[in-house]
Amino acid sequence: MNSKSIPNDYENLSWPEVKNIASKKGSTIIWPFGAVEQHGPQLPLATDSIFVDEIVNEVLKLIPEEIPLKKFPTQYFGFSPEHIGFDGTITLSSSLMTNLIVEVGSQLSEIGFDRLILLNGHGGQISLLNTASRELKNIAPDLSIFPCFLWSGVDGLSDLIPKSELENGLHASLAETSLMLKMKPELVGDERPYENINAQIPKGWSLEGDAPLAWVTKELSNSGVIGDSRGANEELGHDLKKLLINHWYNMLLSLMSSDWPC
Repeated sequence: MNSKSIPNDYENLSWPEVKNIASKKGSTIIWPFGAVEQHGPQLPLATDSIFVDEIVNEVLKLIPEEIPLKKFPTQYFGFSPEHIGFDGTITLSSSLMTNLIVEVGSQLSEIGFDRLILLNGHGGQISLLNTASRELKNIAPDLSIFPCFLWSGVDGLSDLIPKSELENGLHASLAETSLMLKMKPELVGDERPYENINAQIPKGWSLEGDAPLAWVTKELSNSGVIGDSRGANEELGHDLKKLLINHWYNMLLSLMSSDWPC
C-alpha cells in the first residue's frame, strides 16, 4: 500500500488529517486574498489573486511537510470599489468581506487552529482586512490573526523598481506587468499604458502613504493603469517572483519555528 502524502491545500485534506494538524502546537492556516478587478487593458482581472496564489504555492513547496501549515482556497473576489466603472470589476461589500472572515475564522478556531494568516495581494483592501481581523479576534480570542500584504516589507524592491514607480506605480504598471509576464505570459496583452499623475500634490500628502487620499481609478486614469508599464519585461518579473518567494518563505519559517504569539 502506498503511503499518502499530506496535501498543502486545506480542501484536499480529510477530516482526520485536519483534526491531527489542528491539534499540533502552532497550527496555522494561510488564507490568500486577491481580487477580480480591472488591471488595465494588458492584464487579467484576477491579477492580484494569481500573484498571491502562486507565491503561496511556491513557498509551501519549500516548507517541510511536518510543519503544521496549510493553505486555504484563495479568495478571488475582494473589495474593489475604487475600480468600479471599468468593465469586469466585481466588488464585494466591506460588510460581506468582514462577515466572511469572521465566520470562517471563528470556525477554524473551533477546530483548534492556533493561527490564521490573511495574505492579501490587493492593495485596496489592506485596511479592511486589518479591521476584519480585529472583529474576528473579539469573537475568537484564542486565534492569532495576521493580516499581511504580499508586497509589504519585501527587502530589495527598491533595487529592482525605480523610485518613481515605487511611489506612483500604484496599479497594473511596471511591477505587476513584469510579474505576470513571468507567471502567465499567455494572459498578458500587447498594450503598455503610461498614466502619469499630473496633479500637484501638496507636500506631505499622497495617494497612498502617511496622509493618503481615498481615490478612485476613473479620476486618475483612462486605461486603468496608474503608473508606467512601458518597461515591463519577463526578466524583472523573474527577479520579483524570486524576491517575493524568498521573503515569504523566510517569514513563514520564522513564524512556524516560534511559539509566538500562541
